[in-house]
Amino acid sequence: MIKKLPFNDVDTDRIIEMAWEDKTPFEAIQFQFNLAEKDVIVLMRKELKRSSFNLWRKRVSEGVSQKHLFKRNSNISKFKCAQQRQITLNKISKR
Repeated sequence: MIKKLPFNDVDTDRIIEMAWEDKTPFEAIQFQFNLAEKDVIVLMRKELKRSSFNLWRKRVSEGVSQKHLFKRNSNISKFKCAQQRQITLNKISKR
């Protein structure tokens, strides 16, 4: 378990955003922030209201989202939508 999260507010917000996105798998969060699925759950539990956390857990566990690569549709081959700005190792590139 994580005792103290080493993330600033911007990083924490981005992790929460990625966790809510259906097409962003836990593996993408682990790649960018080095957080395993259980650590994301701990962070979400700590940062969200109880009702929001419960909605998120229900959504992730019931298969509505594609949060796990093994549950994903094989047609989904990217972590982000086409309209999202380019992100490289959590740094937003400037155009």
